[in-house]
Amino acid sequence: MKLFLSLVLSVMALNAKSLGNSSAPSGATAGNGAPDAVFINGDIYTQSTPGRTQAIAIRDGRIMAVGSDDDIRKLKGEHTKVVDLGGHFVMPGFNDAHVHLAYGGRELLEVELIGVKSLAEMQQRIADHAKTTTSVDWIVGGGWDHTLWVGEKLPTRQDIDAVTGDHPAVFSRVDGHIAVANTAALKAAGIFAKIPDPPGGEIDRDSNGQATGIVRETARAMLESKAPRPSPSLRRRGIDLALAEAARWGVTTVQDYSDWEDFLIYEDFEREGKLTLRISEWIAFDNSLELLQKQRAQHPAGDPMLHTAMLKGFMDGSLGSRTATLLTPYSDDPGNSGLPQYDQSMLNRMAVERSAAGFQLGFHAIGDRAAQMALDAFAAAERDARKNNRSRDFRFRIEHAQVIAPGQFAQFRKLGVIASVQPCHLLTDMHWAVERIGPKRAKTSYPWKEFLDNGVRLAFGTDYPVEPITPFRGIYAAVTRKNEAGTKDYFPEQKVTIEQALAAYTTGAAYAQFAEKEKGTLAPGMLADFVVLDRDLTTVAPPEILKTQVLRTVVGGETVYEAGKPTLRQ
Repeated sequence: MKLFLSLVLSVMALNAKSLGNSSAPSGATAGNGAPDAVFINGDIYTQSTPGRTQAIAIRDGRIMAVGSDDDIRKLKGEHTKVVDLGGHFVMPGFNDAHVHLAYGGRELLEVELIGVKSLAEMQQRIADHAKTTTSVDWIVGGGWDHTLWVGEKLPTRQDIDAVTGDHPAVFSRVDGHIAVANTAALKAAGIFAKIPDPPGGEIDRDSNGQATGIVRETARAMLESKAPRPSPSLRRRGIDLALAEAARWGVTTVQDYSDWEDFLIYEDFEREGKLTLRISEWIAFDNSLELLQKQRAQHPAGDPMLHTAMLKGFMDGSLGSRTATLLTPYSDDPGNSGLPQYDQSMLNRMAVERSAAGFQLGFHAIGDRAAQMALDAFAAAERDARKNNRSRDFRFRIEHAQVIAPGQFAQFRKLGVIASVQPCHLLTDMHWAVERIGPKRAKTSYPWKEFLDNGVRLAFGTDYPVEPITPFRGIYAAVTRKNEAGTKDYFPEQKVTIEQALAAYTTGAAYAQFAEKEKGTLAPGMLADFVVLDRDLTTVAPPEILKTQVLRTVVGGETVYEAGKPTLRQ
């Protein structure tokens, strides 16, 4: 397989402009001469014109032409590689609009608690890991979800003490907004003592005022900052696993929020020709403007394989941990309205400053009050730009947008805010969401159709590793609003069509990252990113979507995954 670095250089030579300002004209070819490869005998869903076709010609990592088998064969040269698609369904590669890629890989190397069905199972996994850990090492991991357990009781430090001994240990909940720590870790962080809750955080305490082990939001970060940072070698191993997982599920682009140290390793992978996934990396909204500008300058903005992008800020936490910020209290916790992470006036000032410096802004907001905080900050940035004659294409984003007040849809539309949502979350949340927020608010929760009906653009993602990176669970959830067994639904009037779901995962996600002229459709001049599936998603019965298998994943014309064959990365 060609080194991906040469792919990057050839593509950049064709288009030196940034992804945010690319201008590949419709109908343009990706260069003169014969194609490097042709893919024939497919059932190709282009999401462009023509809607369906049979074959694709590729040159220098871009689509040179699409058309019938006969037309594309005529372009073939002496050295053109020919790939028979076997009549299978082909579509643009999935663009996951919200992941934490490196974290997902590292979870596979730490104590993985995803899917544990009880406290006892959680303890057993931790105990097994502790047997291989030296006496001075921290034990870390994550992925537990107490809403899957009988009784839904949160774990305590005593539960963790019982299986970790003297090791400091901390384990994040699946959503990453709360964690449970043992006594040794709480003492190491100074949290075991009776200290005030940090701004935007909370330390759960028992009737005696002692920490229970549960730490929320900024208190979690305060504790985890004491744990040793992952080594570069651990980061590399995790990223390698995450790249393979993305390729296996047909994901050709991710919009990622991982550590800055992970981004530097992504750069190493690219230089080594091992980067098999396009990564648009978010950076922390809370960083100083000076540091943000330095990080933005770290890597060429026009690199279609890797670049920095949006600023990510957090308005609140999650519904599952009851830290999402609501306009009125939780229905099942009347004294609690969540944990807002900003003072509005400070948030507005920061949004104005960073937007004026040319950054795209995207805010995590799950509760309706958090959504309003984000909308108000976006409005402040837009007003400042208009006042100073700096109006531009902002493409503000709200990540998650799970609980939306009826009057907020018009604000989304007016400000052009993109709803970057993860339909797969509903598969878990539908079992308790109505209890959390009550039936009235639930009617406009996870409101995908209502967004579209109000002219709001959708971008789909998974929030990997909170959910598996497979896109098919999200597509199924979007078109059915049912659990995976098909026995329970959740306000089905908010479901979307399969065509709308596929668009949100391709063209919608591309638009959200200013890349709609580069990816999301299979048309001449576009990047040659596509996936071959074992079934036609546009015609199968919805339950069959969950059974979909990826046969081939292609990035820039190069096959990075083929079913039944060893990993194709170098």
